[in-house]
Amino acid sequence: MKVYRYPEEKEWAQLLKRPTKDAAQLNDTVSSVLREVRERGDEAVREFEERFDKVRLDTLAVSEAEMKEAETLVSLELKEALELAHRNIYTFHAAQRFESRKCEVANGITCWQKAIPIERVGLYIPGGTAPLFSTVLMLATPAKIAGCSNIVLCTPPNREGKVNPAILVAARIAGVSNIFKIGGVQAIGAMAYGTESVPKVYKIFGPGNQFVMCAKQQVSLHDVAIDMPAGPSEVEVLADHTARPDFVAADLLSQAEHGTDSQVLLVTTCEELIPRVQDEVEQQLSRLPRKDIATQAIEHSKIILVRDRDEMMRMTNQYAPEHLIIETEYYNELAERVVNAGSVFLGHLTPESAGDYASGTNHTLPTNGYAVAYNGVNLDSYQRKVTFQELTPEGIDTIGRAVELMAASEQLDAHRNAMTLRIRNK
Repeated sequence: MKVYRYPEEKEWAQLLKRPTKDAAQLNDTVSSVLREVRERGDEAVREFEERFDKVRLDTLAVSEAEMKEAETLVSLELKEALELAHRNIYTFHAAQRFESRKCEVANGITCWQKAIPIERVGLYIPGGTAPLFSTVLMLATPAKIAGCSNIVLCTPPNREGKVNPAILVAARIAGVSNIFKIGGVQAIGAMAYGTESVPKVYKIFGPGNQFVMCAKQQVSLHDVAIDMPAGPSEVEVLADHTARPDFVAADLLSQAEHGTDSQVLLVTTCEELIPRVQDEVEQQLSRLPRKDIATQAIEHSKIILVRDRDEMMRMTNQYAPEHLIIETEYYNELAERVVNAGSVFLGHLTPESAGDYASGTNHTLPTNGYAVAYNGVNLDSYQRKVTFQELTPEGIDTIGRAVELMAASEQLDAHRNAMTLRIRNK
């Protein structure tokens, strides 16, 4: 891990910059696949599954027999863990339910909002080097609470045409049965455009590799909404003299093992902590099954030594991390100063993995600095707020003349006339 000591504030922007990739060729490849899926539907999806996932599929949908088989392949202990996580995720997201309240804004004028679920949503669940069955719970649980009537889940099959059984069990627990064996760009295209097998959805959720992320952004331009723009996953750890080096190292590595392009950042006020964390990283890294992946992520990670807590927080809010872990003495005080972050983990006993799996918060979060403007997935992500208003004769008296004047001043005479007629005939 590269160490930077007391960088000047004018250097922060360059120091905190995420690596960028040339997306020109990526965009061309993705748009070509999307075009084929849009024009040829299931036929194109099957061809791309054979090319990219190395499997020839007779049917794209997961059958009830496959769902039942999955139940026999997942241990009772893992099922219980999934059910525990589901309960916590459900509890946290159910607490976000919107309560509509009518507001009499002026005499005779009543306005209100109503939360209405998005009818059709699509969930993408990666199934490559790390099949993310936990993401099924994170995405499907709030969709069910919101009342989405059609939840479509796409996830890539293995070379035998089977979906990871834990993904199917998680889908059953979360109440999703509309599941398709489709991965990558072709899955995003199938949900965005609809095919003979896959229903078209109105909004797509879920993480993925650079091809999936590029596909989501392309279809969002014209065809369907998406949860948020995203890049590689990332964590920032704040640590002082009270932090345990083994805890800090474990938190850095738990992010690094996601992928070779994962972003890992440690910001500390304690010089003595740095070599101890570096030693712990080396020791723990040597024992990881995903050592090769984590090693590459750690190689372009950074440790930044700052002067005080004030610098620590100003740098953090400039970086806007996806995950922020505050392992300091006065972590509650620093938490109050967080402005830009996806999800925050407080104290020495709260690792990122708690939120990734079972604390109840959602792990689908803005990356790549998008936390300055986006939040993570929550119940509102699956709903729209429709506004209503009603005027009585008293309401016409209250705002009628103002509406006439404003419409006339904008030279929109039909707008003015719509109110004038009501003034005369109320």
